[in-house]
Parts: sequence; C-alpha cells; structure tokens
Amino acid sequence: MKIKVNDQVKILAGKDKGKTGTVLKTLKNKDKVVVDGINIAKRHQKPNNANENGGIIEFPAPIHVSNVKKIEEKETKKATKKETTKKDKK
Repeated sequence: MKIKVNDQVKILAGKDKGKTGTVLKTLKNKDKVVVDGINIAKRHQKPNNANENGGIIEFPAPIHVSNVKKIEEKETKKATKKETTKKDKK
C-alpha cells in the first residue's frame, strides 16, 4: 500500500466522492484506510462507566484503499496521476 498516515487523499468513489482528507490510520491486512471526516458512521451507545449519558457516537469508518488517491503536496493540490506513454504503432 502506497498510502501512509498523514497523507492527503482525495475520495474517488462513494457517498463522499470528491472530498479530501488526511489519513488517520491504515489497515494493511484489510487494504483499508481511515480518513478524517470521511465515511462517518454512527453507533448507538448505552450508558456505561466511561460514557454515563450514552447516546449516538459518530466516528470515521474505514474505506477501501482503491477508492482514494494520494494528493500531491505541491501548490497545485491535484490528485497524482500515473504517467503513461503509448508507443506509436507504425
């Protein structure tokens, strides 16, 4: 996996398509990444010792690495694109 923690990425597919964010965590065994503010999931939590009130907790869920693209860290802030060269057929 070429994407690492603290990389800026652009989302290519899903409900958050087109948004950008920072990678918080990588799950190499599952080929997934957790991006800050992207793919927010909600979990209903019962009251317990750590959380006395309970309620609905929001957290960023993992997204597959094929649905993100690393952003260049230059001034342009464009998503990186692989250079391809086609051989002339003659």
